[in-house]
Amino acid sequence: MNGAALVAEILKREGTEFISCYPRNPVIEECAKLGIRPILCRQERVGVGIADGYSRITRGKINGVFAAQAGPGIENAFAGVAQAFTENVPMLIIPGGLGSSRQYRHPTFSAVDVFAPVTKWAARAHSVQLIPGLMRQAYHAMRTGRGGPVLLEIPLEVWDQEFSGELDYEPVRPYPVAPDPAAVTEAVKLLLEAKNPILWAGQGVLYAEASEAVAELAELVPAPVMMTNPGKSAIPENHPLSLGGSTRSRPRMVSEFMDRADLVFAIGSSLTITNFGPKVPPGKRIVHSTNDPSDINKDYFAEHAVIGDAKMVAEALITEIKRQRGEVDAKAAQSLKDDIASIKAAWIADWKDHRTSDEVPINQYRVIQDLMDTVDRDNVIITHDSGSPREQMMSSWESTAAGSYVGWGKSTQLGYGLGINLGAKMAAPDKICINVMGDASFGMTGMDIETAARNGIAILTVVFNNSVMAAERDVLVLATEKWNAMDVGGNYTKVAEGLNVQARRVEAPDDIIPAIKEAVAVTQSGKPYLLEFIVKEGYDFSRDTVEGL
Repeated sequence: MNGAALVAEILKREGTEFISCYPRNPVIEECAKLGIRPILCRQERVGVGIADGYSRITRGKINGVFAAQAGPGIENAFAGVAQAFTENVPMLIIPGGLGSSRQYRHPTFSAVDVFAPVTKWAARAHSVQLIPGLMRQAYHAMRTGRGGPVLLEIPLEVWDQEFSGELDYEPVRPYPVAPDPAAVTEAVKLLLEAKNPILWAGQGVLYAEASEAVAELAELVPAPVMMTNPGKSAIPENHPLSLGGSTRSRPRMVSEFMDRADLVFAIGSSLTITNFGPKVPPGKRIVHSTNDPSDINKDYFAEHAVIGDAKMVAEALITEIKRQRGEVDAKAAQSLKDDIASIKAAWIADWKDHRTSDEVPINQYRVIQDLMDTVDRDNVIITHDSGSPREQMMSSWESTAAGSYVGWGKSTQLGYGLGINLGAKMAAPDKICINVMGDASFGMTGMDIETAARNGIAILTVVFNNSVMAAERDVLVLATEKWNAMDVGGNYTKVAEGLNVQARRVEAPDDIIPAIKEAVAVTQSGKPYLLEFIVKEGYDFSRDTVEGL
């Protein structure tokens, strides 16, 4: 077999069901011959997003793959790979490359060199015989330790080279890191000494499939659980110990219990400080558990650390707590749950006017509440886009199943949620997969709803159309006053219909629920749908703050 067929065969052995791609790359046709479905996107960064969303939902067991053509194709994919790198998402990028004789001739684009800062691992296959070994390295990098995109560039002549000998390749196993027992013992001692500990759950909990273990740990301590943006739904948010997810906006419960906390136990989180994530306020003791030692003391001083896979760490902590102290104090646990429920009820009551508003243009929180009340949240995978939808969704959407919310935002590219939603649907075809985006986000990547129609990917796209970049109103004040710089406009229902996607424009609050029911019914018949809500400018976000959060 030649290089292209060799790569395709390895992808097949690794369980690859489809590759997102665009469009001149020899591996695409070879994959098709083996029954690996090509999903051609309209724009390369959306193609990367499709691979991203797929990897998130499969928890990296089967990794998303994106194949790009040499030169402009892989150049155009950079933004998507950079976003995935900030989010630690494991996926395989396979770009074509120019011939080896041109690799260092200006102005040849070298994917390996350019993408090195935004990939966990990047290499070039200088000959066909190197491909199996390099593919093993790629999959090992994706499946062990911190996740991240990896890249293997195939030069032009290597696609056609004939591989000699038998292909000796088995799927690469993950190697999760078990925690040091002594570190676990000390961590439990600190947890049990704390008067008001709080668990800080990151997306490592989702990748490790540690949701049940973390919920059990919370019950046993007992301690409330707050979640980072990418960790949102690490445990179901209707769990009585859940405080919800946090970005710059957050439920009041997060602020209240972080304010009280004397010890923050972070699990499955890098504790990276970003402009769009929660922060640990000053004066808190920190115990940090992550699968990457380089995270420790990176942004925060950690009094103690436990290195390891989130599930293995949580299970070890549970065993050690029972050894040191015994079973849960049921009275203390119930008192904590009652306290959370009381604060949650008061916070929801304070936001009731938003959630039930009859105002026109429509209030975004009314749409979110009606969506929650209408769909079967146990059967939903939902994501937000960047900007206002992220801030509105993060605090107010309550997930009822672990892993049912895909949060993101260490970097904040407008339009990235659409690709994630397409990939999520490919990974979980029986789920209702929803992306909530703004009109500015739609302007970035909206053409790829045609990818959904063409490929029968039955996603639901919700567009909040307020004809303005509302979250950025404070940035270009004079430019907007004089030249309407922040105003954007359009009828996205007409755009969707022109791209063979059924759509409906909703302007009255009473039409929200009927429109949602219609949209869900269409997606369940196997077709995508776009719901366009004409909403108010609205950038009221839940930001009950404590110092430093």
